[in-house]
Amino acid sequence: MSGPLDTSAGRIRLAVRLQPGASSDEVVGVALDAAGCAFLRVRVTQPPEGGKANRALVRLLARALRLPPSSIALAAGHKERRKTLEFAGGREVAQRIGQWLGSMA
Repeated sequence: MSGPLDTSAGRIRLAVRLQPGASSDEVVGVALDAAGCAFLRVRVTQPPEGGKANRALVRLLARALRLPPSSIALAAGHKERRKTLEFAGGREVAQRIGQWLGSMA
């Protein structure tokens, strides 16, 4: 199993599955899909209309990782539950995310 964090090609990308319209904002943890690919499960209270849930996702992860929201961009999955987030920064940011994900195990 590979983790949800991908740091190849000089990018920092995180695979996420978002559940909009949940009862609370929370990072649930790392899970596997049917193909064995890892992703981060996240729930937000915002509805999926108008990108509200996507913005809530970015704010939640920015707070959790102590990063500015502007350093997180939605790279893929704008209208899907499966998303790819891309983080600005170098090795230090990648290590911070990796340690944060490791603390959930």
